[in-house]
Amino acid sequence: MSNTVFRRRTALLTATFAAAASLALTACGTSQDTGTKSPPTVAADNGISSTATPKTDAGNTKAEASGTDAAVTSKSGGGSTTAKGSSGSNSTSSIVTCTGANTKVTAQTVSRPLNHLLLTVKNTGSKTCYLYGYPALNFQDAQSVPPVDEDTQPQAVTTLSPGQSGYAGVLLAAADGSGSGGYTAKTLSVIFQNRALDFVGSGVKVALPSKGVYVDSSLTTSYWLTNPSDALN
Repeated sequence: MSNTVFRRRTALLTATFAAAASLALTACGTSQDTGTKSPPTVAADNGISSTATPKTDAGNTKAEASGTDAAVTSKSGGGSTTAKGSSGSNSTSSIVTCTGANTKVTAQTVSRPLNHLLLTVKNTGSKTCYLYGYPALNFQDAQSVPPVDEDTQPQAVTTLSPGQSGYAGVLLAAADGSGSGGYTAKTLSVIFQNRALDFVGSGVKVALPSKGVYVDSSLTTSYWLTNPSDALN
């Protein structure tokens, strides 16, 4: 009898231990499963639920979005800047070369200094123009273009806004009569230079005094200048 009771108690304890072990294993399995599940859901900055890992992605996305916005702003700002620069650049690009098409050229003799002619170029266009270099003067029967007086070269290109004028002084003949090959010219054409300082076009006809002007081998011109006094000195 006592042996029977002892065996029953032993079996009961064994079953109890087995059940406890089973429960422990089940709990461990649950814990391990929980450890392998996705991270808990959290609220992302944008209010949309996302997991912890995507939050970082969301953060990156937000940063990228900000970066995109910044880029757009920068682009917009850049657009403004470019617009300004482009405006400046457009201003610059809108500056054209002074030619016979956008200017009016006149010539007048002056009493002082002797034997000088003053050329005036007025910008009649709607855009600012660059008056490059010096004029090529083609007087009647001239064999060549007269040289320029290098001492008159300006430090910057003469620039004419609409309505403004530029000037060139022309020494027609030596005041002391030392020049040679003198003759009276009754026609004159002025040819402009481009940015490359090449003379372009066939020239603009400029009216001279009805009696013409006397020219000789001393014939020279100044560079285009902004001040008539500088052009004649």
